[in-house]
Amino acid sequence: MTTAPLAFLKGHGTENDFVIVPDPDNAIDLPAPRVARVCDRRAGVGGDGLLHVVRSAAHPEARDMAGEAEWFMDYRNADGSVAEMCGNGIRVFARYLQHAGHVTAGDIAIATRAGVKRVHLAKNGDVTVSMGRALLPEDGVTVTVGGRSWAARNVNMGNPHAVAFVEDLDHAGDLRSAPPFSPAAVYPDGVNIEFVADRGPRHVAMRVHERGAAETRSCGTGACAVAVAAARRDGADPAETGTPVTYTVDVLGGTLTITERPDGEVEMTGPAVIVAEGHIDPSWWDTALA
Repeated sequence: MTTAPLAFLKGHGTENDFVIVPDPDNAIDLPAPRVARVCDRRAGVGGDGLLHVVRSAAHPEARDMAGEAEWFMDYRNADGSVAEMCGNGIRVFARYLQHAGHVTAGDIAIATRAGVKRVHLAKNGDVTVSMGRALLPEDGVTVTVGGRSWAARNVNMGNPHAVAFVEDLDHAGDLRSAPPFSPAAVYPDGVNIEFVADRGPRHVAMRVHERGAAETRSCGTGACAVAVAAARRDGADPAETGTPVTYTVDVLGGTLTITERPDGEVEMTGPAVIVAEGHIDPSWWDTALA
């Protein structure tokens, strides 16, 4: 039984919002039903996901990264499922570490289930994350919404994405439920699906259905996947040209800047904001499992 109020914070990155639960010693039990209740926008705090802040040395999934990164982002989707990586989430995670006095502006390392990520906290408030290299499996899928179908590019940014280029973002429908895709075997554990429309030279806009969270206002890994897919569609490959490629990606909650470098590293820059902090009532917490 929880005997004391549980501290939490609320933050967002381009309006992709998160409940932040500080837990340095990994002492808080977070089964999926409890996470889902906390993220519920009517019956809980509300969020697109939950950022569980744990020291790497205290978490069994991160102990082997503790020598590189003191802190582990134990990320959960809004339905309580565990996720490998969250691009907006890691920017907010870094902002929380700064807010709490654990780090200062500059370069830090954060452990994730997709490996250790390098983050730069700029003095102007923006946060840049080295997201790793995009993998481009050859097997893609066809996504269908409202009688329209599009071929979607398979891009993996530590988590899976299917990127479909459309004439109008309204063609994506309401995105409250996951758009069907085939063949299903390409993504046996589900997929984040991005719909992308052109806005200008190296400038696109996107909407996304996030696996485990429905449509969100932004998706950082999705914006990276979209930029890489757009670059390849446009005939740009930094590994071949030796020149970085940068795309502006508009999401519903703002704008992200994505750069793919000749060594394959994808960097994402955008805002991250802490908006509130408080406490969860212990009696509610103990019953938040149904």
